[in-house]
Amino acid sequence: MLLIRCPWCSEREQTEFSYHGEAHIARPATPMDQTDEQWGDYLFFRSNTRGPHRERWLHAAGCRRWFNLLRDTATGQILAVYRPDEPAPAATAG
Repeated sequence: MLLIRCPWCSEREQTEFSYHGEAHIARPATPMDQTDEQWGDYLFFRSNTRGPHRERWLHAAGCRRWFNLLRDTATGQILAVYRPDEPAPAATAG
């Protein structure tokens, strides 16, 4: 069982959380000005890195707050947990 530390509620089991993809994806400022290819890239393409990766999570069965998590996808190790209003930590393996 993976244990995740919610920034507001402390450490809980993974079953209380839901994963919502890569963090820090900026929505285009003017979506209507995007070409079909640019819009498709925004919607469907993510970095899918091996190693440190920033992810968005929701504490669905707890406080219902969003937070970001830096996790090493090669090992599954959680390197950092931070609130959306906090700066992203450096993406280096622990």
